[in-house]
Amino acid sequence: MLSKKIAIDLGTANTLVFVPKKGIVINEPSVVAITLKDRRVLAVGNEAKDMLGRTPDTIVAQKPLKDGVIADYRTTESMLRYFINKAVGGVRLFAPEVMIAVPAGITSTERRAVIDATIQAGAKAAYIIKQPIASAIGAGIPIGSASGHMIIEIGGGTSEIAVISLGGIVANTSVRIGGTKIDAAIQEYVRKQYNLAIGERTSEDLKIQIGSALPLKEPLSMDVRGRDVITGLPRTATVTSDDVTQAIQTELHELIEAVKSVLQETPPELAADVIDKGMVLSGGSGQLRNLDELLSRPTDVPVYVADDCLLNVVNGTGIALENLDSYKRSIMEQK
Repeated sequence: MLSKKIAIDLGTANTLVFVPKKGIVINEPSVVAITLKDRRVLAVGNEAKDMLGRTPDTIVAQKPLKDGVIADYRTTESMLRYFINKAVGGVRLFAPEVMIAVPAGITSTERRAVIDATIQAGAKAAYIIKQPIASAIGAGIPIGSASGHMIIEIGGGTSEIAVISLGGIVANTSVRIGGTKIDAAIQEYVRKQYNLAIGERTSEDLKIQIGSALPLKEPLSMDVRGRDVITGLPRTATVTSDDVTQAIQTELHELIEAVKSVLQETPPELAADVIDKGMVLSGGSGQLRNLDELLSRPTDVPVYVADDCLLNVVNGTGIALENLDSYKRSIMEQK
């Protein structure tokens, strides 16, 4: 078979690429470094992320996706072309078929932008699958059954909460809360509490290393370096896990309200299924300590963290791409 198939989880924070029979071949940040003068692409992925906050005035390292959708069309197209070429490799006789996972709350205009950018980047055909569906497939949930399954997918830009039955979404909401917004909240808290300006990468490290949705019995701490906002000089401060918990309370409260709203919209029979089976927590930020317990408390529904949280969407997209006929109802039209 000369035509290749590629599944892409086009995330706000990271882009993952899956090739059938090979598995995940690319897992790199969704960052592009470009020159301001002629908008020329200098670096993509890991190389570009290393430039974040360290570029001269003539170069900007930016994330072309915001809240799970395309914010900069041309830069996204360049990024997709880079990832497709890297995944296919060498000389190819035929353009690949590409399936991309997008937020469930995406508009028709935003969906068209993703398809157009994928075709322009060198794809023969572009398919779209909604992230909650892809995440559920990747987590091993039998989405085709006549039973309700609830998934909470927390990505870099958005959180997708959906109840799935018979291969389709019955009730869902998409909120603009994800890893990026949580990182920004930590940055702001450290700035106010410690008079210390820290970068995106430092706040992300704090979230991963010591972050928790609920106060820990034995608090963790971490030394962070940044710029003193009063003196303007470099300084080090010790931040605790309780600081991080306090910093992200607003975002977590919005997430709880979103979960409640989906449960309230769910038909009674499917709601009973969800109570029996529990909710499945997925996505990179779904790995935050004690987040499952925090979401379970106000809803009285058990919450289980999926295996391979970070990889569920791309794995599910890959499975759907390999079995297009089986997942026809779950996949949007191609171009």
